[in-house]
Amino acid sequence: MAHNYFLMTKNIFIASAEPYTGKSVIAFGLINMLLAKTKKVGYFKPIIAQEDTKEKEAHIDAIIDYFNLPINYTDTFAFTRQQVLHQSESDNGSEIIDTVISKYKKVEENYDFTVIEGSDFLGEGIAFEFESNVLIAKNLGAPVVIVITGDQKTTAQVVNTAINIYRNFVSRDVQVLGVIANLVNKDFADDIRELLSAQLPAELTISVIPMDTGLQSPTMKEIATALQAKVLFGEELMASQVDNFVTGAMMLPNFLNHIKENVLIVTPGDRGDIIIGALQANQSTNYAKVAGIVLTAGSIPDEPVIRLIKGLQTVIPIISVSTGTFETSNAVGSIHSRITKDNKKKIELAINIFEKYVDTKALDDKIITFQFEGITPHMFQYQLVKRAKSMKRHIVLPEGDDDRILKAAARLISQDLVELTILGDPNEIGLAIKRLGLTLDLNSIHIINPKKSIYYDDYVETLYELRKNKNVNQEMARDMMTDVSYFGTMMVYKGHADGMVSGAVHTTQHTIRPALQFIKTKPGVSVVSSVFFMCLPERVAVFGDCAVNPNPTASELAEIAISSAESSLSFGIEPRIAMLSYSSGSSGAGEDVERVREATALVRERRPDLKIEGPIQYDAAVDPVVGQQKMPGSAVAGRASVLIFPDLNTGNNTYKAVQRETGALAIGPMLQGLNKPINDLSRGCTVDDIFNTVVITAIQCQKK
Repeated sequence: MAHNYFLMTKNIFIASAEPYTGKSVIAFGLINMLLAKTKKVGYFKPIIAQEDTKEKEAHIDAIIDYFNLPINYTDTFAFTRQQVLHQSESDNGSEIIDTVISKYKKVEENYDFTVIEGSDFLGEGIAFEFESNVLIAKNLGAPVVIVITGDQKTTAQVVNTAINIYRNFVSRDVQVLGVIANLVNKDFADDIRELLSAQLPAELTISVIPMDTGLQSPTMKEIATALQAKVLFGEELMASQVDNFVTGAMMLPNFLNHIKENVLIVTPGDRGDIIIGALQANQSTNYAKVAGIVLTAGSIPDEPVIRLIKGLQTVIPIISVSTGTFETSNAVGSIHSRITKDNKKKIELAINIFEKYVDTKALDDKIITFQFEGITPHMFQYQLVKRAKSMKRHIVLPEGDDDRILKAAARLISQDLVELTILGDPNEIGLAIKRLGLTLDLNSIHIINPKKSIYYDDYVETLYELRKNKNVNQEMARDMMTDVSYFGTMMVYKGHADGMVSGAVHTTQHTIRPALQFIKTKPGVSVVSSVFFMCLPERVAVFGDCAVNPNPTASELAEIAISSAESSLSFGIEPRIAMLSYSSGSSGAGEDVERVREATALVRERRPDLKIEGPIQYDAAVDPVVGQQKMPGSAVAGRASVLIFPDLNTGNNTYKAVQRETGALAIGPMLQGLNKPINDLSRGCTVDDIFNTVVITAIQCQKK
C-alpha cells in the first residue's frame, strides 16, 4: 500500500500506545528544536491524566515554564482522562473530537507550529485511549512520531511493538514521520536500530534512545512525595538523584560494601549504626555519594544520634515514613520519576539526550521550518550550545573554591559541552561536590592545585622570561604563579587550555591583568573591550563596551565598534551598528557628540562594508517608528543590533537598567581583542551567567 507523507506541516503529534514510554523527553526535545527555527511554538495535550484540574499537570507546567511559552495553561488541554471515559459512555465520541478540534484550533491560530502530545495510557481504558489518539491525530491533520518503550523488553518485543503500532496508525490513514524506541537496554540498541530500519519504510526517521539513569532516577523530593514522608534533615538537598537503593538490615561493615553512587538507604530509625555509617561514608572520599536515608516504621533515631547529625557540616536528606521496611522498599522500587519544572537539570538532560540520539535533521526535513528575520533569545541560546558541542574546547576555571563554579561545571559536563580544568585543592573540591549534592564525576574533569602541578616550574620559568624586562625576578615569578589567575592564564598561553573564565571571586583587573601582560592583543588591535549579548524578549542585541574602557577616545570607540561588529557576526547576528549619543544625526553639538561623530567616520573609513549610524539616540536606534522620524532612510535607525555606548558609565548603567526593567538575559561580558579568549565574570554572577560565559568562550576558542 502506498502512503502519502506530509513534507510540510504546522503540527506534529507525539503518540504512544503504552505507559511510561518517556515521551516527555521527545516533547522537550522537539519544542527546543523548533524554537531554534521559529519564534512562536504552541503546545497542546488533548487528554491529560490529571483528575484534579485545580492542580496543574506537572509535565505541561514544566514545558510552559522552561520554554516560557506564551500560552495559558487552560488552553493546553481539552479534557481530563476521567471526563473522556465518562463522556464516551453517553455518546459516540464525536462531541469529544469536536471539542478537541475547537480547542486545538484556538492554539494553532496563534502559533507558527504546534507540538501535540498524546495520552499517557495509565490505568483503565487503554484500548479506547489508543483509538482516541488515532482519531485526534487524523482529525487535526497531524503527522505522528510514535514513541515506544524498551524497558524490560527483549529486542524482538521492541521491534514487534513498533511495527504493530506503526501498522495500526497507517491502516487508519494517519501519516507517520518516525518511530522512536526509548528506554532501551544500551546493549540492544544497535540491533534494534538495524531491525527497525530493515522492517519499516525507508522514509521513516528511526531513532533508538538508550536508558539513562539520570532521567529515570527519581529525586529525594519525588520519593518523599510518593511515600508521604516527613523530611527530618537535609531539606535543601531534596533535589538529589537516587540511582539505586539498599535495605540497611545487615551489620555495618557488610552494609558499607553495598554503598553505590547516589544510593538510598532504607532502614529502621533505631539502626543508629547504619545511619552514622552512611553519614560518615558520604563525607569520605573513599565512598560513593549517598543520596539519602528513609527511616521506616515511624521510628526516629535516638537523641544522641540526632544531636550528632545536627552538628555535622554536611547532612544528607533523611526522611521518615510510617510503613515497614519491606513495604517501603517495594514502594521505592515502583516509583517512576517525572520531569518537573523545579528540576532544570533533568530538563536539560532530556533535551541533550534527544539531540544526541534523534536524527533532528531528518525530522526537520519533514516538517516546515519558518525563516524568522532576526534571532530570538531561544534561537540564540540553542545555537550557542549546538556550536559549543560541535567542536569541544578546553576551558580553565581558576575559582574552584566557589560553589557557583562547581554547579556550573556540573551542568557543562552533563551536557558534554566542554573539557574542563578547575583550579583548587582536589580533596576540598571533591567534598564540596558531595556537600552540594552535585552529579559530577571527578574523573570527568581535571582538578589542578597550581603549587603541586607538574607544570608549575615550567610556568614560573616562562613567566620570568616574558616579564624579566619588566623587573620581574625568579622569586616574584614563583609567587605570581601561585595566583590562580596567573596560572590559568598561563595554561591558555602555553596551549594547555583553549580559554579561561574567571571573576566570580576576583576583580576584573585581577582577572585580565595577566592576559594583558603576556597573552596580549591581536595584531592591529590596541584596545581590549567587551560586549554583552542582551537577550531581549523579541531579539538579541550586542551592547559594547559596558565593562572595560571608562572613557574611550574617538579612535578607541571606532575600534570597539569594529570588534563588536565582528563578534556580532561570528555569533550569527547581522551587525547594524548604532554609535550612541545624546543627539541623533547632525542636530547636536558638543565635545561628547563630536567624539562619537568622529568615531563613526573612522569606522566608515576603515570598514566601509559595515552598516553604521552615528551619533544616534537609543530610542532612534531601536524603535522603528522613532528611527524613521529622526533619521529617515537609514539602514540602521530603528533596527540596530550592535549598540556602542560613548563611555563605561553610560554603557554599564544602560545594560543593567535594560536587564532589570525588561527581564532580559545578559550574556557576558565577553572580552574581545585578545590573542586568546579570556573572559571576566561579575562577582555577583549566577550559575547561569557562568554557564553561558563558558559556552561563549568555548565558541571564541573555535576561531583559530
